[in-house]
Formats: sequence, structure tokens, C-alpha cells
Amino acid sequence: MNGGEGLTSILPFGVRARTVVGTARRRSTRLPPWLVSWFQVGPLALILVVLFALPTTLFLIVSFYDYDRVGIYPAFLLDNYRELLTTPATWRVYVSSLRFAFIVWAITLFLGFNIAYFLIFHIRSNVVRTVLFLLCAIPFWTSGIIRTIAWIPFLGRNGAFNQMLMGLGVTSKPLTFLLFSDFAVIVTYVHLFTLLMVGPIANSLAKIDPALMEAAVDAGASRWRTMVDIVIPLSKTGITLGSILVFTQVMGDYFVVRQMSGGQSASIVSMLSTEIQAMQYPPASANAMVLVVFVACLVAVMMKVVDVRKELVK
Repeated sequence: MNGGEGLTSILPFGVRARTVVGTARRRSTRLPPWLVSWFQVGPLALILVVLFALPTTLFLIVSFYDYDRVGIYPAFLLDNYRELLTTPATWRVYVSSLRFAFIVWAITLFLGFNIAYFLIFHIRSNVVRTVLFLLCAIPFWTSGIIRTIAWIPFLGRNGAFNQMLMGLGVTSKPLTFLLFSDFAVIVTYVHLFTLLMVGPIANSLAKIDPALMEAAVDAGASRWRTMVDIVIPLSKTGITLGSILVFTQVMGDYFVVRQMSGGQSASIVSMLSTEIQAMQYPPASANAMVLVVFVACLVAVMMKVVDVRKELVK
């Protein structure tokens, strides 16, 4: 007999009957688990349908439309996709965007992993670790546009960096490749997106028991073998999540390329923006759909390499 049954047994008969009836009513009015699950996922599903599924469906429909300088006309044509995928300029833009994405991914992965490793395994105080992480996050409290434009006076021909190099005697004249170049684009991307790699990796590293690393060292493993055989495999979930965030951000950006390359480089979204400004909505919709499918395939490959959902439930 549990505590609830014992308390009910000592109550008067009338009170006991009302208690039993009330308990039965509460049990009968309890919602089934599947309905509770739908109530929990319903708001997020509604947001995704309204803000993502419906616009994407609209883009898909318009991408098959015909158009001219006057307007767009309902049709089912593959000309927009054919022109997009057979134009050499399109392939050059995609290759350029992929090149930026891979370079930025490699640099942010190296910096993000080392920063996260330092914060988790070398900083023992949780207070100090939190303060250092907040210092890394402080730039994100300002607009990305402001942080991008701030590099222009720093990397300019007469900017602070060139003045410092000439003052130290490293160079006798300003370096011209620092601004309005691919170098400036990559530096800005790394500055903007490194923290996106630090957060997920730090979360994965925090779950690693330091005793595993100590045991590996006691067994004769070098620091490098410990890193390769223990730390990196156990942090692959954070690496994958950070890689997805960095890739999608770089592939979906156009402001940094436009401002920091001085118009010498192009991105997929900048090409899409040009088509929208020219009111070429069907080609822009086709370009958007190709970009969505392309990024989705990249993410699917990463998710195939590492089953993130399986790793997160461990």
C-alpha cells in the first residue's frame, strides 16, 4: 500500500468516494501522449511552414515562369534552369563561393578548435572560462555590417595596419593587397564566423572526461596521438555542427564579398541580388532553388559522415 492509498483508506466513506471520483476524472481528462507531442512541436512546425516552406514553394513555382521586361507569365519552362546551369559565369561564381567557403572553414576550424581546447582543458576556473568566452562573443553584440566595414580603415592603403608595418620598417610602401581583395574577404569572414565554430566544439569538448586523456598519456600515447585518437573523435559532433554553420553562412552571404572585394569577386547571393534588382524574378527564383539544393546536399554529406542526432543523444 502506497502513501496515497493509505491516506484514502482512513478518510470517511463519503470523502473517500469523492476523492476516488475526482482522481478518476483527472485521469480521464489527461491528454494522450501523441496529442501532447503535437502541441509541443506545433508552434515550431507552424513557423517553419510559414517562414520557410511556403516561400520556398513560391520560389519553386516562379522559377518555371516565363518573363520579359514587362512582367512574368505563368508557365512551365525549364529555360531558367537551363540558362543558369549552362552559363560559364554561373560555374565561376559557384567555384568562387566554394573556394571562399573551404578556405574560411579550414581557418575557422583550426582557430575554433584551438580556442575551444584552451578554454575547456587549460582554464580550470569556470568563472574565468565564462569571462573569456564572453570576450570572444562581445563583437557579436554589434551588427555584422559594422564589423565588416570596420576592416576598411584598418586594412586600407593608409590604414592602421599599413601604418604600423611602415613604422616598424617591415615595408617601405603600403601593401595594396590587404583591402578590396580576396584576402580582405577571407579575413572578414574569419572574424565574423570563428565563434560559430568555437561554441559547438567547446560544447563537445566539455563532455570529454579528462581521465581518458590522462589514461592515454599514462599508457604511453603522445600528445598528438591523444589528440587524434581521443579528442578529435569525441568532438566530431561539435566540429560537424560548426562546419555546417560556417558553410551555410559563407554560401548565403553577399555583403562581405561586395564590400571587401571592391567588386572584384562575386558570390551566388550577389548574383541573385543583381537579378532581383533587374526584376528578373524567374531566373532569381531558379538561382535560389539551386542554391538551396546545393547547400542542402553539402549539409546532408556532413550529416552522413557524422550522425549528429545519434551523437547528441549519447
